[in-house]
Amino acid sequence: MQISSIPLAQSVVMLCLSKDIHHVVISPGSRNAPLTISFSNHPQIEAYSVVDERSAAFFALGLAQQLKKPVALVCTSGSALLNYYPAVAEAFYSDIPLVVISADRPIERIDIGDGQTIRQKNVFQNHILYSANLHSEVALDSFPKDKKVQQKFSEAQKLNEREINLALNTAIEQNGPVHINVPFYEPLYGVVDEILVAPLEIEPIRKPKTISAEALKKYASLWNQAKRKLVLVGVHEPNQIEQALLDELAKDPSVLIFTETTSNLHHENFVTRIDKLIAPLEVSDNPEEAFKALQPEILLTFGGLVISKKIKAFLRTYSPQQHWHVDAKTALNTYFCLNKHFDVAPNEFLKHFLPQVDSPKSEYRDFWLGVKERRDVHHDQYIERIPFCDLKVFSQIVKHFPKQQLIHFSNSSIIRYAQLFKFYKEQYIYCNRGTSGIDGSSSTAVGAAVASQFPTTLVSGDLSFFYDSNALWNNYIPKNFKIILINNQGGGIFKILPGAKETKNFSTFFETKHELTAEHLCKMYGFTYQTAGNEKDLEAGLTSLYAEDEKPQLLEVFTPSEINDKYLKDYFKFILP
Repeated sequence: MQISSIPLAQSVVMLCLSKDIHHVVISPGSRNAPLTISFSNHPQIEAYSVVDERSAAFFALGLAQQLKKPVALVCTSGSALLNYYPAVAEAFYSDIPLVVISADRPIERIDIGDGQTIRQKNVFQNHILYSANLHSEVALDSFPKDKKVQQKFSEAQKLNEREINLALNTAIEQNGPVHINVPFYEPLYGVVDEILVAPLEIEPIRKPKTISAEALKKYASLWNQAKRKLVLVGVHEPNQIEQALLDELAKDPSVLIFTETTSNLHHENFVTRIDKLIAPLEVSDNPEEAFKALQPEILLTFGGLVISKKIKAFLRTYSPQQHWHVDAKTALNTYFCLNKHFDVAPNEFLKHFLPQVDSPKSEYRDFWLGVKERRDVHHDQYIERIPFCDLKVFSQIVKHFPKQQLIHFSNSSIIRYAQLFKFYKEQYIYCNRGTSGIDGSSSTAVGAAVASQFPTTLVSGDLSFFYDSNALWNNYIPKNFKIILINNQGGGIFKILPGAKETKNFSTFFETKHELTAEHLCKMYGFTYQTAGNEKDLEAGLTSLYAEDEKPQLLEVFTPSEINDKYLKDYFKFILP
């Protein structure tokens, strides 16, 4: 095995392996050659080459999302590093462990006019959990013999090893992104045949947080006195909360449970389509009375960010008396009324909390579940009567998703349409909701597909897809990877937002009208391509999409942009009764 002759490059690789980091995404460059050589030649490393750094970072995000452990990213010096930032921000807010390892010039070369140099030290400081800025090292074969110089080298090596350990441990312990900046002197391409370093290893702390029944006694008492409790779950990994605990929580008639598609939780007593329940209340005869009937005394939240703007507006206006959030890491005051953060995992909380709670007499849950059932009937009636449009397309797509499937949705209108439909427990739903940007949805889905044990489908809007088209410039896409591209020739979400359509130059600067298709991209990157522009063709296209193929497939669905927003807005009025 050949490895870089620069000790620092060897230390980085060996310490990554010591922390069970075996997946590395590398973008080409010269300054990162010592890292590229060392990672790509090591038999215990799965190295991926992705040219576009922005796409590479989201690809690594998808890998880490599915592997449930850190994935490393390696790039050269200069602006290459800045292209990682969108994915770093997403990882920061989505609690995904990315390890950014950037090569750099030595510090004396910065800001003197040397090529491919920027101020890389602490470049992600607002969205990073740890920044390790290492000391430069030279190759072993050019190492000075002077004892004083050797001592300084030894001290720098120890400091570097400690910083690398602390960065990697932070990614593991806190589940988020870290940055290791590694400056190298030339020569960069020297290799040796054996590992010549034995870096100090500092063990990460892996002990999960716990809570006692006694610590929850006071809150259980408050819970038992309340007759209207709302449980709201945001983004959540599949199969992370024991079903028996959820079943127990759902038995209580005073507890109403709201989830979203990205919550990945399922129960017949859960309201899984929040907007379908809340949005019609806004246009009811007496909205204030309806919202007050829904207003909880206690709000209990789990998981990450919530997609529904309707529930945010409701809870900010009709605040609960108590808001408790359960999460081992973070508590966000999304509704401006947070009282208590239980910094443990939901399983740990529920295991000690539920045995202390009673089920008081209440009509709160059953009343709103009755409303939900009526909405479901009207939902089906409305879908049946409308013509071919985005909403109709979604209703057909959802019916064709296989049961065992990883489903990635792009942001903006796509994930919001998904909130109106029911999914099965065996369908694992993901979307980059940490920052809610369109910039890396496709690349993340590709990375997830590579790491997942399940086949993967990406459902994307046209702007999101074309913006991240370099996601297809990837040699690792599985042949069972599917893309459903809904192309309504622009940013359809802007037609839905209040007042947006009346803005001057709307079609150019907001909706961004275009006539692009994915046909030539599919030809260039080896995807099977098909199209649909009506219900019959869509039905045939979806059937064909999930048939076996030796290549990944893309189905492009063209919808009429001039009517999509009308049928979505009318939907909420129709399902009101």
